[in-house]
Amino acid sequence: MPVIPSPVDGIDLRYDVTGAGSPVVLLHGSVLSRAIWRGLGYLAPLAAEHRVIRVDLRGHGRSGKPDDPAAYTQDAFVADLIAVLDAEGIDRAALVGYSLGARVALTAALRHPERVTRLVSLGGSAAAQHGAVDQVFYPGVIDSVREHGMEEFCAEQGLGPEVTSRRGAATRAAFLAADPAAMAALLAATDATPAIPEEDLCALAVPSLWMAGGDDHPRCEESRESAAVIPGARFVELPGRTHGGTLSPAEPVLAEVLPFLR
Repeated sequence: MPVIPSPVDGIDLRYDVTGAGSPVVLLHGSVLSRAIWRGLGYLAPLAAEHRVIRVDLRGHGRSGKPDDPAAYTQDAFVADLIAVLDAEGIDRAALVGYSLGARVALTAALRHPERVTRLVSLGGSAAAQHGAVDQVFYPGVIDSVREHGMEEFCAEQGLGPEVTSRRGAATRAAFLAADPAAMAALLAATDATPAIPEEDLCALAVPSLWMAGGDDHPRCEESRESAAVIPGARFVELPGRTHGGTLSPAEPVLAEVLPFLR
């Protein structure tokens, strides 16, 4: 697995590369890691057509885990992403992001449109994020993680030791593997993330596909609104899905994403 230093603060950035073809970077959501893309069935279909780069975002997986909220700005995430592209000699790539990863992908496309061929936002938002982490997870999540760790984080979302479903058990395992101090810092930084101005979205020239669950409120509405103002963008609703269920099952998502990337 390649490892490079972040240009921001020198922490380790880890990622892997699978397949051949036009490059696609996969960016996971908060408290997860690059492993979700294989576990949920995205890696093999994408790697059959593309050179797929799965990144562990800072604070996650096997990348470095700062415990200061100042380390988790969009500036830092985007700088890390560009460093990975540079390390792999990739001039331009498609970006596919879920939740936090979708916001990173969108910000990268706005700031470095010359490096991005396509943008796929899954459960993403361009809105101000104040209060969003309490909506996505549960009220008081930042203090909960900081003071009581990842076991309480799991229990508050019905993912205690008694969980038996395959997806639930896998999600619980991913959450328990996270570092609580880093996650508290990440969530605090996310809560302070401002809105992306509408005039910036209106100027985005990167072809964009936005998808969100029909039961993922307010992300569904926010995704629809962003797609409506980005020139040429398209929004696809995933019926019956909540935020946590955005990516699974993979087949309906890939049915839209694969043709879009082609």
